[in-house]
Amino acid sequence: MRRSHSASFITELPLIVDSKIEKKLLAKFQAGRQLYNACLTEAMVRMNLVKNSDPYIKAKKLPKGKTRTAAFKEARSAYRYSEYELHSYATLTSNKSKWIALNIDSNTQQKLATRAFNASEKVLLGRAKKVRFKVPSRFRSLEGKTNKQGIRFKDNQLVWGKLKITPIIDWLNPVIKHGLDSKVKYVRILWRELRGKRSWYVQLINEGLPYQKPQNYISDGLIGLDLNISNIAFVADNKAGLLPFTENVSSYQKEIKLLQRKMERSRRNNNLDNYHPDMTSRKGRKIVTKKGKPIKGKRQWNKSKTYLKTAAKKRELERRKTAYAKSQNRKIVNEILRHGKHIKTENVSIKGWQKRYGKAISAKSPGFVQEQLRRKAESANGSFQKFSTKKTALSQTHLDGTRIKKPLSQRVHYDVTGIVPHHRDIWSSFLARYVNQDKLSLQDAQSEYQRLESVLLEGWQQYQQLARVLGESETLRSDFSVEQVSIKLGNISQINQVGLKANANS
Repeated sequence: MRRSHSASFITELPLIVDSKIEKKLLAKFQAGRQLYNACLTEAMVRMNLVKNSDPYIKAKKLPKGKTRTAAFKEARSAYRYSEYELHSYATLTSNKSKWIALNIDSNTQQKLATRAFNASEKVLLGRAKKVRFKVPSRFRSLEGKTNKQGIRFKDNQLVWGKLKITPIIDWLNPVIKHGLDSKVKYVRILWRELRGKRSWYVQLINEGLPYQKPQNYISDGLIGLDLNISNIAFVADNKAGLLPFTENVSSYQKEIKLLQRKMERSRRNNNLDNYHPDMTSRKGRKIVTKKGKPIKGKRQWNKSKTYLKTAAKKRELERRKTAYAKSQNRKIVNEILRHGKHIKTENVSIKGWQKRYGKAISAKSPGFVQEQLRRKAESANGSFQKFSTKKTALSQTHLDGTRIKKPLSQRVHYDVTGIVPHHRDIWSSFLARYVNQDKLSLQDAQSEYQRLESVLLEGWQQYQQLARVLGESETLRSDFSVEQVSIKLGNISQINQVGLKANANS
């Protein structure tokens, strides 16, 4: 099957949907969900047969090459495990159930089969542990294959069979206008829950490049990055900075915690058989009652209307928090790309941070920033290189090559060569610019340092001013105030002569 590899972008429009149209859309989504689950069941059966077959087990032991690829292909074809075969199964299933064939067109049927096949293949290749069968609340999108049949966008309307739905179009928005003027490859329809109500949208998958706002230009320069859980440091050709993630983001932790407690009380009152009996224990003169824990295993849970309303409020708070965090982090991505599109950064483990720091990672989303930088840089014909943290150890490295370990609480880098002290993360970003294939070129760093010294100090100064304005809880454990750093910016040559070597050694 030939696949299109042309550049694509998405244009999203809200839809005007009344109760009558929504009823028809929900019927189509219900039919699509049932077909998807049927295809996923069949795909998993065939996948398990392939995985446990002798040809597949023997193919795994072969060295990588054409012979191994051919052996895998033969093992799959023996049990008809392919995307094309699953398309045929989806067609047969739809024809047997006339209701599904009536609500879902052939193109959408094939897209659902492809979606199910890709989910099962992730398990086969070890990229996922299991698949998820969709319940109505988790099945939220359907899409077609082309803009010629099935789900289409024609004459500025969403057309799906006899359904014609008008979107809300802001013609003054250059982003929307660019999307409507571009060629539509295929169309996706989806719904989201906003403020407890279902809202419908159409997404046009356009061919070409997305509209670029004038202020979000991308420069052709080299950037070194240093990523951590609370901020991201960057050093470009003529600019350095330390940008905090999600400024003034509200975590809603207090509100969410109260809602969770309310949900648990409601669930416990309506499902007493699903909990162990309460236990009493004596603490001094007092008798304390401990609530019984939930009984393990799959059980039927009754959810009251109060529980469902409270859960909807909790989801809305989490949605607001995520939406705000993403919008703020996208601003950080655009700010960095304004100074260069060839990025070098350490290969840090975001999953390791999630295990260690938990909620702090979900609120700041450093992994989202990293992924957006990679995607946008590569789409602009740039590059995104990762290198080993163990082999380079940039935060420990001094300009002469000496490595000295420092605790995480020490946020200032005092170099043994006697140069002006720098912020630890900005210094790591500066060295990251000169890493190639997990090796740091100290000669390049030394030759470039004199030119970038004032740039590094200025980036640190701006961060301290921002932290003072925002009242950040993070305190830079530095011996230098904003005023002292300003003095250094104006008298760098004099400071180097005064002899900060003794101060750095101390």
